[in-house]
Amino acid sequence: MSKVKIGVFDSGVGGQSVINAIQKAIPDLEIIYKDDKAHVPYGSRSVAQIHEFVRPIFREFIDDGCQAIVVACNTVTTNLIKGLRQEFDIPMIGMEPAVKPAAQQTESGVIAVCATPRTLSSKRYRWLKENYAEGVEVLEPDCSDWALMIERNRVEREKVANRIEEVISKKADVVVLGCTHYHWIEELIREVASGRAEVIQPEAPVIAQLKLVLAQLV
Repeated sequence: MSKVKIGVFDSGVGGQSVINAIQKAIPDLEIIYKDDKAHVPYGSRSVAQIHEFVRPIFREFIDDGCQAIVVACNTVTTNLIKGLRQEFDIPMIGMEPAVKPAAQQTESGVIAVCATPRTLSSKRYRWLKENYAEGVEVLEPDCSDWALMIERNRVEREKVANRIEEVISKKADVVVLGCTHYHWIEELIREVASGRAEVIQPEAPVIAQLKLVLAQLV
């Protein structure tokens, strides 16, 4: 019996951390990974530009025989996944900032969402805040240069630490990683936040959703 084949997409290296998590949880999958290093980072580009970049890549996934696509990019998920689902007849599992669990976990009533400018300006992100974070203060530190920093493997630890210290000083007790690139510096962020703030990202719920989709494919 052949393995189920899925596609995983991210603009750059961020998606590899998602693949590592998927492989650990569901080891018998065949995973095809595609990125778009020619145009990374996506976070400062227009939605129309991003759409033009991802359409041929998603078509390749289907041509390659993938039965589902994990959109391991918060920027693409929050801005485009609804339209992409209509455009392509294939199940898609998106990744978006974990606003709901953060709002449920906070005791101080303040959370921080680390994400790209394009994610933060999306209608979907605004909807998440309006529906799940009512009465919660949501801080949005400037992380606009983080993705490129990580993509180039030139992490400025002090700069990252300062951003996290800044939101903790404003009473944030949950820090949301709303970009898969940031998963590569999760350990650093946890180190800075240790004992003062929880750090969360959406890999676990995405894997749970992927398992549900795979069960329907069998």
